[in-house]
Formats: sequence, C-alpha cells, structure tokens
Amino acid sequence: MKKRIYLAGSGGMLGEAFYRVFKDSYDIKCTDKDVNTEWLSFLDFRDYEAYKKDVFDFKPDYLFHLGAYTDLEFCEKNVDDTYMTNTIAVENAVHIANALDIPLLYICTAGIFDGKKELYDDWDLPNPLGHYARSKYMGERYVVEHAKRYFICRAGWMMGGGPDKDKKFINKLIKQLVSGKKELFIVNDKDGTPTYTVDFARNVEVIVKSEKWGLYNLVCKGQTSRMEVAEELVSKLGLTGKIKLTEVTSDYFKDVYFAQRPPCERLVNKKLDLRGLNIMRDWRVALNDYIDTYFTDYLKDKF
Repeated sequence: MKKRIYLAGSGGMLGEAFYRVFKDSYDIKCTDKDVNTEWLSFLDFRDYEAYKKDVFDFKPDYLFHLGAYTDLEFCEKNVDDTYMTNTIAVENAVHIANALDIPLLYICTAGIFDGKKELYDDWDLPNPLGHYARSKYMGERYVVEHAKRYFICRAGWMMGGGPDKDKKFINKLIKQLVSGKKELFIVNDKDGTPTYTVDFARNVEVIVKSEKWGLYNLVCKGQTSRMEVAEELVSKLGLTGKIKLTEVTSDYFKDVYFAQRPPCERLVNKKLDLRGLNIMRDWRVALNDYIDTYFTDYLKDKF
C-alpha cells in the first residue's frame, strides 16, 4: 500500500518537481491558492481551519509544506502578508502535523544567512537581513522548536519548472536571450549554490526513506557565482561568442532589486555527506539536464 503525502503550496517551480518525483510511488494530494495545472486543487494554507480539514480528510503519512512568498521586493513591501504566508502558515502546518503525529517537511533558504562567511554548513547560525529571510528563518525556528518529527531542507539558488514556472535567474536570462538581447548584465558580487528542483525533490525522498529527521542543507554540488552560471548557460545554448556578458555590481539593478541580499549564499551539504544521504549532482550537470528536460521545445528555432 502506497504512503500518502499532502503537498501544500505546490503550485510553483518546487511543487512541480515534487509532483514529478513523488506521483508514481506515493498517493499524493497537491494544493495551492493558485490552481494553475490539472493536478492541483485549491487550498490557502493561511486559513488554518481549511488547511487542517483538508489535510485531516486526506489522512496523509507526511505533510510537505512547500509554498512561500520568495520575491524579496514583494516581501519588503508587503510585510504582514509575508509573515502570514511564510511564518504563521508554517506554524499552522506544525500544529496539523503534530495532531496527526506525522513528519513535516519545511523548505528554508540559504538567504537566511548574512553572507559574511564564504561557506555555510548545516550548523552555522543564521542572521537574516530582510523580511523575506527573517520570515523564513522564523518558520524554520518554529518547526525546530515545536514539531514532533520534521525535516527542514535549505535550498540555494533555485532553478526548475521550465518557461512557465521558473521565476528565478535562469529563466530571466533565457527570456532576455529569446527576446533578442545580445548583451546580458550580470552581477559580480553575489555567490551561491544552484539547486535544481528535481534533484532537490529526489534527495528529499532519500531523506524520507531514511527517516533520519532533522535540518539539512540541500543544494547542488559546487559553489559558484552569478557570472559563472550565466557563462555556463550561454555555452549550453551554443551562444558563446555571440552574447556579451558584462559584469556589474548589484547597485546596477538597485531600482528593481532594492531588497538587501547577502553577498554569499554558498551552502555545503555537510550533514547529508556525513550521513551518506547526499545524491545531489554538480550544478553544471543539473543545469544542462534542466535545459534539456524543460526548454528543448521552447527554445527550438529561437537562436
């Protein structure tokens, strides 16, 4: 008999990957306040009673709380909504999982660190800089302090979901290239660790099966910079020498991206390594797989 998983807030790029990875081996229910595909049903997890009833009715073996506001500028401008979504809703999930005595998955972020170190392992202490990071870290702390059984996975620079669902760096660059841009302006003062959503979901399944609950960094292997990622993408698309990559500081984009971001978000999966549970691939391998899997048809005859 298949185990059952309730996936709350699964309408985005991460939820798409979890659906892809878990749908065949588990009975799953995917919900979101934005019903944008046929395998989703409506649920606003900020509504505690509705959230509780929907999860209780499904009788899952696991509760995966995936959703959050991740647009840093939106979070700075909509503070109460941010904490309601990224923190209070997580508290809702903890109460529900505890009541059912099932494990809870919570997704956190490398953005909770202040970026003063060159590398962060699972035991480094966060120091969030803005409301997005603070709201996510407060959610993490609540899970640690109050959930009976939990696993928290901290992701890095996300890539996944393809042309329709990827709102992050990779798809932003691809959209510029498809529109005909011959020069891309790339910041030279931000370092991090790319995280392919499908690899992330696969490694979550490994942790679930191990039942070694706890807090984990979960990113692709290899620390890098925005410029290196852009160079790899341009090379993968066969555009090396045809596209100019111009280095700029973050101040170049300060009118659009005004929220404070840490200069370094590089994580290392130390705990997964020590437990022998790390199956994450190098970010370059993952990026190439991502483009092949999600963008081949979209990019056909574009360049």
